[in-house]
Amino acid sequence: MINENHDRLSVRRQSAILGIGRSSIYYSHIVPRDESILANEIHDLWLKKPYCGYRKITAELRRKNYGVNHKRVLRMMRDMKIQALYPKHRTTICNPENKIYPYLLKKMEVTMPDQIWESDITYIRMPGGFMYLIALIDVYSRYCVEWIFVNSMEVAHCVEMLTNAFNRKRKPIILNTDQGSQYTSEAWIKCVESNDVKVSMDGKGRWADNIYIERFWRTVKHEHVLLHSFETVKEARQSIGQFINTYNQERLHQSLRYATPAEVYGGLATIKSFVI
Repeated sequence: MINENHDRLSVRRQSAILGIGRSSIYYSHIVPRDESILANEIHDLWLKKPYCGYRKITAELRRKNYGVNHKRVLRMMRDMKIQALYPKHRTTICNPENKIYPYLLKKMEVTMPDQIWESDITYIRMPGGFMYLIALIDVYSRYCVEWIFVNSMEVAHCVEMLTNAFNRKRKPIILNTDQGSQYTSEAWIKCVESNDVKVSMDGKGRWADNIYIERFWRTVKHEHVLLHSFETVKEARQSIGQFINTYNQERLHQSLRYATPAEVYGGLATIKSFVI
């Protein structure tokens, strides 16, 4: 009925002649979707881009020719109990009374395992609040040397994890962390330096100085935590532990020339040195 390519009559003029609104013309080009298909599409988009809220997901859907508005997407996301994920809970809280150590890794060439370790804390949302995952990784191999899953960010938990790592008879030359109060505390510094390990700390606000463990957190959350719903602490601890073991032993890394962290850390595979 409407010829969008008419030589003399515009779409507006043809609509006026026929007595119909232009919106009804374009409506036929929108792909009709039922609620279940739309819900699956929203969930798939959220899994790929969990940092996107309902407005961005609405925009993504419209690019795929879904005729939806942001109110409908918001309602469906609430029904599905999903929302944009972004930092809400601070894990780096500085103590101005504690000594801050310099950052030792700038332009350093990384050539072998146990040259540099990094440690950090991240949070895991649970039905009743938050739990905290504290970990150590080896920068050269990306191997997770040690981890602990606890209900607080107390210094004692960090020291316990570090002591467990040292008890495995392997130690780094340098251990890098942020400037959080746990890592500037007397107990942490004493545990590090008494084992003849050098202390290195990120510059203030420079999260990229600890980039390798930040990437590890991204892997843990995007490839495992965001795909599961943990009802109990025991369930979460077991599940995350299994994933970290799989990450160490089986996950191939492009940056490791498609070897696993365990193969590189254990000397079964070698990679080229790189500069931080």
